[in-house]
Amino acid sequence: MQLFYNPDLLITSKEITFNKDESRHIIRVLRKKEGDILHITNGNGILFFAEIIIGNDKKCIAKIIKYEEKPSTRDYYLHVAIAPTKNNDRLEWFLEKATEIGIDEITPIICKNSERKVVKVDRLERIIQSAMKQSLQFTLPKLNPPINFSNFIKNDFSEEIFIAHCENDTEKKFLKNVASLTSKYTVLIGPEGDFSPEEIQESLNKKFIPISLGKNRLRTETAGLNVVQSISYLHQ
Repeated sequence: MQLFYNPDLLITSKEITFNKDESRHIIRVLRKKEGDILHITNGNGILFFAEIIIGNDKKCIAKIIKYEEKPSTRDYYLHVAIAPTKNNDRLEWFLEKATEIGIDEITPIICKNSERKVVKVDRLERIIQSAMKQSLQFTLPKLNPPINFSNFIKNDFSEEIFIAHCENDTEKKFLKNVASLTSKYTVLIGPEGDFSPEEIQESLNKKFIPISLGKNRLRTETAGLNVVQSISYLHQ
């Protein structure tokens, strides 16, 4: 299945008009023609079936013929708040793989030791959309705007909350051993230089549970993916 994404589609929509780039891809690259069926999601758990009625490579138009509700196959909600990496490619890699495995929400957090404090959200959003389509999922993970660490943890959290850091002055258990089979988690992942002592203390004051992700020191993006994988395994 070749999956397309259009956030504007509603269950009441009658047809969809693709932009020039998508039209060229559908008609010239995929060699679709009038009468062919396209599969489209709006990123909100709905799969639409649409028949091409105008197969123009500059303005392809398809008629919606039916839709199906596609609820998440996971029984949990995972939110990872992660510091942007110095090399932007590494953050993009994390977003791609995390989306493929299963994640619901991502927040870039700007920390004291962050080497990158500017995040191109539009590009990251495209990475997530592409990974959703490639992995044939129908719900788009939510990407929040970047936020300062201290402002982020001022939120009221009702879920299980964890912080992965490298300091040895607090007792830490492996995430897989401390996370319960609950339905919602938020996990903090710090920058290359780790969270500052003040940030760690702030999180502890907010009842974040300090966790270990293994004996080896991990890169930021690897630590983030470790969390995604660990929670996924927990629910299998």
